[in-house]
Amino acid sequence: MEALLSMRYEITSVVLFSIGFMTLLLHPNLIKKIIGLNIMDTAVYLFLAASGYIDGGYAPVLRPGEDVVYINPLPSSLVLTGIVVSMSVTALLLALALRLYRKYNSLDLDVIVLLAKQGKE
Repeated sequence: MEALLSMRYEITSVVLFSIGFMTLLLHPNLIKKIIGLNIMDTAVYLFLAASGYIDGGYAPVLRPGEDVVYINPLPSSLVLTGIVVSMSVTALLLALALRLYRKYNSLDLDVIVLLAKQGKE
């Protein structure tokens, strides 16, 4: 039981990723697909942050004469970069969804594909 508690952030990130992935696969609504993608992003950020955390560790600031354990700053910087990229991707996807809605009057992907095929014929 203690092993599961020590891995609670990793388990939570796997559950969140699974929820986001199933949302991305099963829902035909484009907004729900975008939300599923954002849930998956959040799961990856949680996993990265959990992997870089050391219990009892300190920020990586040099302390002369002290022998301390430092937290790895790389996962934190990857999470910050990923958040910026995911915000940009979300904004782009929402703009594309808005354009599709204006053209086809629907956010249902099945309806959009059907209307797009009818328009080509």
